[in-house]
Parts: sequence; C-alpha cells; structure tokens
Amino acid sequence: MSEETNFSEENNDPNAQGQDHELNSTTIPLSGLYENWFLDYASYVILDRAVPHINDGFKPVQRRILHSLKEMDDGRYNKAANVIGNTMKYHPHGDASIGDAMVQIGQKDLLIDCQGNWGDPITGDAAAAPRYIEGRLSKFANEVVFNPDTTEWQLSYDGRNKEPVTLPVKFPLLLAQGAEGIAVGLATKIMPHNFIELIDGSIQVLKGERPNLVPDFPTGGLADVSNYNEGRRGGKIRVRARIEERDKKTLAITQIPFGTTTGGLIDSVVTANEKGKIKIKKIEDNTAEHVEIIVHLAPGISPDVTIDALYAFTACENSISPNTCVIIDNKPHFMSVNDILIANTKFTRELLKRELEIKLHELQEKIFFSSLLKIFIQEGMYKHTDYENAGDFQTVVSVLNRLFEPFFPQFYREILPEDYKRLIDKPMSSITRFDVSKADEQMKALEEDIKVVRKNLRNLTEYSIDWFEHLRSKYSKGRERKTEIRIFDRVEASQVALANAKLYVNREEGFIGTGMRKDEFVSECSDIDDIIVFRSDGKYSVTKVQDKVFVGKGIIHVAVFKKGDERTIYNAVYSDGSTGTSYVKRFAVTGVTRDKEYDISKGAKGSRLLYFTANPNGEAEVINVQLKPHSKLRKLTFDLDFAEIAIKGRASQGNIVSKFPTKKVSFKNAGVSTLAGRKIWFDDVLGRLNADERGRYLGEFDGDDKILLVYRDGSYEFSSFDLNNHFDANILRMEKYISGHIYTAIHQDGKTGTYFVKRFKFDDQPIGKRLSFINEAAGSKLIVITNGAAPLVKVDLLKGKTQTPETVEQALNEIIDVKGMKAQGNRLSFYPVKKVELLTTEIDLSVKPAADAADTVEPSAAMSDTSSDESLTTAVEEKVEAEIGFEITNPEDINLDEGDGSKPDDDGQTSLF
Repeated sequence: MSEETNFSEENNDPNAQGQDHELNSTTIPLSGLYENWFLDYASYVILDRAVPHINDGFKPVQRRILHSLKEMDDGRYNKAANVIGNTMKYHPHGDASIGDAMVQIGQKDLLIDCQGNWGDPITGDAAAAPRYIEGRLSKFANEVVFNPDTTEWQLSYDGRNKEPVTLPVKFPLLLAQGAEGIAVGLATKIMPHNFIELIDGSIQVLKGERPNLVPDFPTGGLADVSNYNEGRRGGKIRVRARIEERDKKTLAITQIPFGTTTGGLIDSVVTANEKGKIKIKKIEDNTAEHVEIIVHLAPGISPDVTIDALYAFTACENSISPNTCVIIDNKPHFMSVNDILIANTKFTRELLKRELEIKLHELQEKIFFSSLLKIFIQEGMYKHTDYENAGDFQTVVSVLNRLFEPFFPQFYREILPEDYKRLIDKPMSSITRFDVSKADEQMKALEEDIKVVRKNLRNLTEYSIDWFEHLRSKYSKGRERKTEIRIFDRVEASQVALANAKLYVNREEGFIGTGMRKDEFVSECSDIDDIIVFRSDGKYSVTKVQDKVFVGKGIIHVAVFKKGDERTIYNAVYSDGSTGTSYVKRFAVTGVTRDKEYDISKGAKGSRLLYFTANPNGEAEVINVQLKPHSKLRKLTFDLDFAEIAIKGRASQGNIVSKFPTKKVSFKNAGVSTLAGRKIWFDDVLGRLNADERGRYLGEFDGDDKILLVYRDGSYEFSSFDLNNHFDANILRMEKYISGHIYTAIHQDGKTGTYFVKRFKFDDQPIGKRLSFINEAAGSKLIVITNGAAPLVKVDLLKGKTQTPETVEQALNEIIDVKGMKAQGNRLSFYPVKKVELLTTEIDLSVKPAADAADTVEPSAAMSDTSSDESLTTAVEEKVEAEIGFEITNPEDINLDEGDGSKPDDDGQTSLF
C-alpha cells in the first residue's frame, strides 16, 4: 500500500491535475504521523504518569491526591472513596489508579494518617475497599507539604479547577518515600532512605559538605550497599533477610528483604526444598505485628549451611538495581541521590526564604495600615470639611492625598486608592473606640517581629538548619534506621547446595552420571556440582554433572570437584611413553577449564599410570616399587615414601623414580598428612571465617581443633573452623581454644550487685553446646574476661559513709586461685564498685609455642637416592607449560581455574577468567 493517498478523481482536466498535485504536496506520510503520536505519548507518560518531580517528589496522581486531601481537610477522617472522587476532578484516569496510589502513600506512614485496613506491604495483604477505609493528612504533611502562598497553580485538565504544578515541600520527600515507575523508553527506581539521616544530610549540605546517603528499607533486613553508586544507573544493592539460629534445629526469619513479601519468601523456600536445594522439615508463618517465619530443619542438617543455602537459592537474598530518574524543567534527568538531596535542600532553603519574604511583607502591610489609621484618626481627617463634603471616591482620594502628604516620608510605600478605600470603609464605631496606646503596642510588637524576620533573612542558612532540626525533634521518634548495613560475603551455590542426587560410574565403558542406577555408586552430589575424572592413560578432566556423559574409558578415580581445594592431594606414579622412565609427583587441582583434558604425565603417546591415590587431607602413604629384571640392576625392589615428595603444580613433570622399566607399584602402608594446619582468619566486617588473610588471625587449625566463643551474657561454646559457620553478633571474644589455658573473669551478681573474681579453665564440651560460666540469676553481667597470666585491673570505688570516690589497681591472681568453672569466685571489693578497667594485655593464642613450632617438619624438596644409581635418582624438574586459558565454543565452556602455581600449557589458549 502506498504511503500517499490521492483524494482527487481521475480526469483529463489540466486544472484538476493541478489540484491533485497541490493536494499531494500537503499529504503527511503515515510513518510521520506514527512518529509524532508516539513521541507525544512517550512525553505524556514520562512527564504526567511515571516519573516523579524533583521538587516535591510526587507523580501527578500522588500530587493530586495530596491536594484533594488538603482541600477536604477539616481535621476529621475522610472516606478514601470520597478522596478518590474529589481527586477525579484533577486526575483523568479513573478511580482504580487513584485508589491504588492513595493506598501506596498511606502504607509509607508519612503523609496520610490512616484508619482501617490499609493492607500490609510486608505480608502482601491488600487494603480493604475504599468505602471501608479512611484517612486524613498527617501533622507532618500539613506542616511540610502545603503553603498556598508559595504554590504555583495551573488549570486542571478540564479547565474547571486549579491544581498545583508542584507542591512546596520543605523536606527531601522523594528520597524518604522512594519511587518506582516504568515509562516509555526509561524507568525510575529510587530507594527509600532514612528520615533522620536525610535531615542530617540536609544539614550537611547547608554547612557546605557533601552528603553520603545509603538506603533504609521499611522491611528492615540487611543490605550491602558497597556498589550502590549513589543510586545511579549501574549501581546494585544486595538485600538479605535477617535469619536467626534459635537452636540447632530451628531458624527464624525475623526481617525480610525489600521488594518481597512473607508469602513470596515462604513460597521460594518451599520451592527450593522441593528441588532438593535445601532440606527442611517444615516452615511456619507466625507473622503478626512483626515478621516471624520459623524454619524447622531436617535431622542432621547444618543450620549454618542452611542459612547460606537460603541466601543462595531463595528470596532471602535479592539484588536491586537502582535507577534514579526525576523530572527537572519538564525533562527527565538521571542523577545521584546525593545530588537530589542537595537540590531538595536548596529548594527548601528557597521556599523558606520566600515564606520569610511573604511574612515580612504581611508585617509591613499591617504596620503600614495601622499607621495610616492612627494618623487618620489622630489628625481628625475623618472630620475634615473637604473629606465630609467629597461627593465621589476620586474626590475622597484627592482630599486624603492632600491631607496625608506631610506624612508620606514615614511610610515604606506609596499610599494607593485601595488603602484609602479600607480607611473609609471603617465603621464610625471602631474609629471612635480607637485606642492609640494599644495601637502603638501592637505596632511595636510588629516591628519586633520584622526585626526577627529580617535577621532570619540575613542568616538564611542558620534559619534553614533550625528548620531541619525542628523537624528532627518533632517527627523523628520511631523513625530510626531499620536496615542494617553490612558487607556480604559471596555465597557460592556449589558449596552450600544439598546433595540431592547420586553419582554413578561405569569404569570400563567410560560413562558417569546420576541416571546410571545399575552401575557402581560413587557418592552423593548436587545437580550443580562438577565432577573430576582420572583415567588410566594419565588423562583427567572436569565436567558438569549430568544424567549420563562419556568421559573416556579406563576410569580409575571419579569424585565431586571442589574449586580452589588445596587440601586434596593426588599422589601418582606414571611411566613416560617416549622414554619408559617412571616419575612420581604430588599435586593439587585447584582449578581447570571445564570439559578440557589434562595430562598427569608429560603427554607422550603410550604414557600410563602405574599408581594413583586421591587424599582428602594430603596424606602421604608408602609404596613398594618393583622393577623389571635388568643386567645392570642389583636391586629390583625398594620402598618409596610420598612424604619425601614435595607438593607442586599439577603440570609439573615430577621426580624420576627409575629410568628402567617398572614392573609393578603397590601400596605398602598408610601415612599421615604432610600438610600444615589450615590458617584461619576472622573477618569482623563480614562476620565469617576465611583462609584469605582477611581480618584477625586466629591461628593454625587441624584435626579436632576448636574455636572458643565467649558471649557478652557470660556464656561460652566451641565452634569448628568450618568456613561456612555463622557467628552471633553478641560474641565478646573469639580465639583458638587451648585446652587447660587459664582465664580470669569479673562478673556481677544479678541479685546482690556484688562483683566477683574467678580464675578457671573452660570445660571441654561438644561443639555447639552453650553453657554459662557466671551466676545465672536474672540481671547477672560479665564485666571483664581475660586470658592474661597476671591480669591487672583499675577499679573505681566508693568508700566510706560519704561514698568518697577512689581508684585502686588490683592484681586479680592475688585475690583467688584457679578453681572450677562453675565456682562463683571471691569478692572483688567490699566497697561499691563503679567501674572496672583491664590494664594488662591479652595473650595471643594464635601463635604456636616455640617447642611446637620446632616439631613441624617440611617435606624435602626432592627425594634422596636410597637404592642405586639406576633407581630412584633425582631428576631436574622440567618447567612445562600450564594453561593460561581457552577459547569458548559453547555456553557450557566455563573456566574453573584460579591458578595453582602451574605454568602455561602447550596449546597456548587464553583463559576466560
């Protein structure tokens, strides 16, 4: 179809053809019409529907609702249905959109004083119908949002009424409430911020400082705002539920992430349980006034791992991408929340200035007219003959101008006819009862008010600061921060995924998978795990767990692969296919490229494994090596201890076992771990253990080592050094547990208030069992606990009947000897104690004693020659290339390598990570 249409009838008349040409020249292409219409529609949606204005923080429908509430305000509640009906005078989009917007404003608990069931954004419950709920403007809204004198007005859509262009809001309301909207071609998502922090930030702006705002959500919870980017596009916030461990079988969710509801969160937990990501017995919703979702764990399930799994697989953790877009001068602008606060504060300052100027003008007008009336009466002008005989208003104006002319200099402005009209309209009764002294007092009070207003105008910044401080003192109660700001550790889904599948292997055919139930069972795994496979030809690879997948014939070892695992050590002896030389090596596989084959050997054709073991804690066994008979060999068999082999990169060649053909390699006896204890740190910011040297060093842990946790309430428990553990925020001290170490504590008895000193050793007990080591009476407190050998404290006392303050120093080991942990101890002092301060330093239990350190033996860098020149000679290790990467050919190609000290591979490919 042609884009142009000829509306003229076809004829041969030259004049008609000329008319056709003229008509066609004014035809608008259809595409042009659509372009204009779309632009008009997009502009309308952006400016009048979806995006808030920077000055008052309202979208048009919200502004019209607030204007209607003010218009109807008589101090009593109004039915929401009535407010919606009145708002329809200004908003041409029906009652449903107005009702929804009004409920959203009411749920934010700032501008509307609500009565009835307005719904609950935390549970997702909807509000009752508008005819059942009522509302009125809050005191805050009446004081902050409205002022007809400083409001700019415009005609409503039908021209019958006037409505505000923007409301004169003297507060950063947009940032307090937040906003979200989707327009045409853009969207806005502004986070809510804390009421008190916004006021403090505005004061900072007025003092010339740049604020630094972070969100505060009405649902509470935890938030990581390290990538907030001041709310601009590209920023990101991670929000989490607050999860408490009630006991080893019960978790409680007491706050939920912003943007979700209790119902949605419970559904996500149930879904994760059905998919086998987590394992729970049941979940209960006890939410009433406060959120309480109880998660009952299945037997044998770790609460710490479950907490991480809830964050990884359910709505207990969400990511929010802010996108701060506002309307400025009828155009959308993207800006930071800090810049919005600066603009709002300057706008508030300007509004306060205009209000002062209006008030100054009103006071000057009152004094002006009072002075005018006083002179009019005192000088008897109302009795003047010319005034009484004046026949019309113009003559009256002329007469009064002549009479007032001597007094013109004392007036701040020219006297207008309207002023004379007010004078002559005064009834004679008020003129005759005029009290000059009272009028002088009133004018004096007005002059004092003018001085105050002018002072405030001269000191506008200080006046604006006083305004914000007034708002804080009057309205900040109950508006303290609800969301706790933290830095989150990244939860690896593969580390917390529940083993919800079984892995099988067919070694001869070379298949592995979770659907091969008739084949050999390997272990339990999760459906997001990776599997490492070693074959007899010395090849190994890592692949994603699948129902069934071919990985190569001759499988000798298959297991779940743990990325970054430096504790699992592989011991191997292989025969090089090109030379026949046998080599021994110990290595870890911390990371590889998925579905790419690697070689234990040097890669020569015909190479094969002679011996292989996987050792989860670096165990080093002893093996027996048998060589094939040869004329040069005097000894055909010898033992080899893996403890004498250094652990090196997975691509290293290894040490030479023998240059002569090897007949057999067999296990002789088990060995112990050659790995040092695991060095553990505690990150106070994240509240988690780590092996990455972040935070406070706790020490080297191995085997059954424990961490001692002492709580502020005077209880203690032991924890393992598992990196998945979560820790209570009320922990007073955390350190490596040294059995038999002596601690000294000062505690206050809850009944008598007496301070006691005790010296004791913590009783060894199972991990996770929490016991109190102070008096368990209500109100008892732990004052001081130290692991120092000779603790010294400074004690503030009140002595004698006069309660004279005195400070003494006391060595605690002189007060009491070491006793049982349950002993109450001896009194610290017979005088009332006001304060106790520990003076001596703590003992660092993370440092090993020198004798223990000397017992540690590192494995030798190379093996010694224990047989003959022909057997077990030490070779110079060749530096072979380890991979530095790969090229992705399909979406399943994922590089798992994080580097293990090996070097580039021969293929020269490039790593993605």
